[in-house]
Amino acid sequence: MTTALAAVATTAEVLAHPELHEALLEPWELRRLAAIRVPSRRDDVLAARLLLRLCVARFTGRPPGESAPAQFCDGCGKSGHGRPYLPGHPGVGVSLSHADGLVAVAVGPGAVGVDVEPSTRRPGPLSVLKRLLPAAELREAGTRPDPGPALLRLWVREEALLKAGEGGLGLLEWTDRRRAAVVAVASAAPVTILDVGPGDRETGRTWTARTARPARTARMPQTARTSQTAWTPQTARTARA
Repeated sequence: MTTALAAVATTAEVLAHPELHEALLEPWELRRLAAIRVPSRRDDVLAARLLLRLCVARFTGRPPGESAPAQFCDGCGKSGHGRPYLPGHPGVGVSLSHADGLVAVAVGPGAVGVDVEPSTRRPGPLSVLKRLLPAAELREAGTRPDPGPALLRLWVREEALLKAGEGGLGLLEWTDRRRAAVVAVASAAPVTILDVGPGDRETGRTWTARTARPARTARMPQTARTSQTAWTPQTARTARA
């Protein structure tokens, strides 16, 4: 498949999905879940990993139970953290994000990155943003009467690029008003956005899709410009999830 897939949903939507359940997770993922003491955050992490399996299944044609990602850190030589990758599928990138009851995932050819934030969130403080975000875009956002929404969109775009770990990708950013979410996907390929629609456990969830071509960007994310390494299944393992 030459089109990337992305999906955004609420944690509740994913956990209610008839194909998805905690038993799909690998033992190392279950150990990570067990260490999370805040129930809402645990649910977000679980939902993001389950939604990623569903998108990987759609992308590869394999069932969710055979669509588990892995993570490996070349820095410390241990599994269970670092940028996620898909075993047995070299050249396929995966990414996931979760925040306060929202989850988003992406899978596609080559490097991909995704980020989601509640639309009411406001990043800051400015001293931190100046170190992380492009100066020209930060100044432009600051000229607006209410810079908060523009700063949030800038933040999710930068996070998506950072997670992809590669320059020259396109950026697709949108607001999911039904879920009050701002989402960004970094991808070289067109992106088909999957949406979990109404359904129940008897009929299964309905998935609708629309395809969009990301706007091109040539720059590296601000916090990743010191690493110009091209994306490969090996280098993909070294960056953060």
